[in-house]
Amino acid sequence: MVQKYQSPVRVYKHPFELVMAAYERRFPKCHLIPMFVNSDVVNEETSEDGSTQRVERRCALDVDAPRLLKRIAGVDYVYFIQNNTLNRKERTLHIESHNETFSNRVVVHETCCYSVHPENEDWTCFEQTASLDIKSFFGFESTVEKIAMKQYASSINKGKEIIEFYLRELENEGVTHVPRWTCSYICHALPAPNSVSASQPELQHTSTPMVSASQTTDTKDGATQDAKQDSGAAQADNPPEILVGTPEDKLDADYIKRYLGDLTPLQESCLIRLRKWLQETHKGKIPKDEHILRFLRARDFNMDKAREILCQSLTWRKQHQVDYLLETWNPPQVLQDYYTGGWHHHDRDGRPLYILRLGHMDTKGLVRALGEESLLRHVLSINEEGLRRCEENTKVFGRPISCWTCLVDLEGLNMRHLWRPGVKALLRIIEVVEANYPETLGRLLILRAPRVFPVLWTLVSPFIDENTRKKFLIYAGNDYQGPGGLVDYIDKEIIPDFLGGECMCEVPEGGLVPKSMYRTPEELENEDVRLWTETIYQSASIFKGAPHELVIEIIDAASVITWDFDVCKGDIVFNLYHSKRAPQPPRKDPLGAHGITSPGVNNVQLIDKSWTLGQDYSMVASPLTCKEGESVQGSHVTRWPGFYILQWKFHSMPACSATNLPRVDDVLATLQVSSHKCKVMYYTEVLGSEDFRGSMTSLESSHSGFSQLSAVTTSSNHSQSSSMISR
Repeated sequence: MVQKYQSPVRVYKHPFELVMAAYERRFPKCHLIPMFVNSDVVNEETSEDGSTQRVERRCALDVDAPRLLKRIAGVDYVYFIQNNTLNRKERTLHIESHNETFSNRVVVHETCCYSVHPENEDWTCFEQTASLDIKSFFGFESTVEKIAMKQYASSINKGKEIIEFYLRELENEGVTHVPRWTCSYICHALPAPNSVSASQPELQHTSTPMVSASQTTDTKDGATQDAKQDSGAAQADNPPEILVGTPEDKLDADYIKRYLGDLTPLQESCLIRLRKWLQETHKGKIPKDEHILRFLRARDFNMDKAREILCQSLTWRKQHQVDYLLETWNPPQVLQDYYTGGWHHHDRDGRPLYILRLGHMDTKGLVRALGEESLLRHVLSINEEGLRRCEENTKVFGRPISCWTCLVDLEGLNMRHLWRPGVKALLRIIEVVEANYPETLGRLLILRAPRVFPVLWTLVSPFIDENTRKKFLIYAGNDYQGPGGLVDYIDKEIIPDFLGGECMCEVPEGGLVPKSMYRTPEELENEDVRLWTETIYQSASIFKGAPHELVIEIIDAASVITWDFDVCKGDIVFNLYHSKRAPQPPRKDPLGAHGITSPGVNNVQLIDKSWTLGQDYSMVASPLTCKEGESVQGSHVTRWPGFYILQWKFHSMPACSATNLPRVDDVLATLQVSSHKCKVMYYTEVLGSEDFRGSMTSLESSHSGFSQLSAVTTSSNHSQSSSMISR
């Protein structure tokens, strides 16, 4: 498996030439890097005008590995080849390095880049990428990989200090400025390209590959980059020109520390790589950095696992319009009167504090009066408000705050709270919150736990993530009032009055919900369906031999049909047809034909089997094959009035003509969609041509995106019929 590293953009608040002068001082050896034994110049070239210099070096490293491993490998030092290209005119330094030792067994590749900051020409940016691929190493592949990654991470941390050390050394010597390159300066002011002076240091730019390059170059100033406030914020109307190494869509190291917290180099790399993947696959519609980081933390920075659950959550948010929940959700009066929870100041760490008087809540009454779905939606609105408060507190307290504290008072908890439908609703709420709001609970304080609490805990604890359970603090009786109690986590001034404090708490006291507010199971079922179908997106199932079809009647020619759909499962083919005849009334696919047992399955066929393509209906756009996980947005400018049929069809893998044996892709596809079932989530809209500005207009008009969690970007592609796929 290839291990990869991607650094954030690190900013030095020093001019490029001065940083290069400091960088040069670490050659041929550097006492700050004991493992860097020596380096020899193998080749050196300088352009005629002196603007470009290329240096190739052979660097020796004394890797800190077990002596037994060194004896088995038969080497004392590991050698790397490094190629540096300094462009004084463009003010850039590109560094590329790879290993020479064991190159047939281990492939190490690293690139680094210095460049001028795009918004301040007196600042310098640095960026670094690396990859490690261990093919074979005497049976010690796993050990070597761990040693290499550990030492590389350590060298990155050490490297942050080195440039600053030499910058201070230059300052102590009175060198605070190095003139920029000009042709006359190089040709006349310098007697030779390799000359060195106290005021004009020579810039032979070399760096130790893989380990030492990061040590000497991967540094930061430690001050926050003023120009960059939030990578998720919308860009200005006229953004500055983006230079190499410092594009606006990349994360700044100081920004990470200020808004996201202290991350290890490898954790920074995971965040940057997942963020980059989202940018490429979601065409700019990406969640905020804090949100991405929560999913990474929830999976211990395993990128593949974090990416999977994050994509599932984004699809869920999009389908149910969770981004707009705070704007659209108006809690029913019964919730306002009887739901005993609310926000209450913050804890000692600056985290928003949520108080829930669960013992005073009539869970049975709320479920009977509102239904499970209304309670779930209310809890989701609480979590959305928590995310908003975390952002506010991050700005107020000047440090990253990404989670909140929850105080649960269990006084009054009894067997009534173990009512089976209520517990079922609680378990489902926990499941949804765990899947879509990971790492948002910083601490859970459970107070006045009664004897019945262990029974409830036994029921719900298996559904709570292990990392989350570690954040629970449980106090029985009045233990919370003593040492190690509430005062350790909440300022005394804001302890609620019902817990013996002096602060008035506006959380409702609750009580029994009047039975006159109860509704029948049929009423609740209908209400549940209505609540969760309040989405502009529809879901459909596609089976082998049973496509899903949607008809749109067009009266005025030159109208624009727009579509936006996500392929949630399997591979499908999207077709667009036109017919002068109205198709037959919607015919639902027989449930038993494909082993479907759920009455909620949406699968409709409109094209009669007796119709002939080319006579009864015609294809107006080329078929579009879409794979699982892709998002497709497109449009079609109609030429004729009539009936347009959008069809999502099961994609059957073509047979291999050269052999009777199935291809590997065919086998994998069959395993992936073994039930011959696909699923899509779609939205369509018809616009007048005068209102249409491109194939992405449907996204704007339908709120298709992640408005609250992302900065949405749109593009235009004027065409007769067009689709854009996001992989």
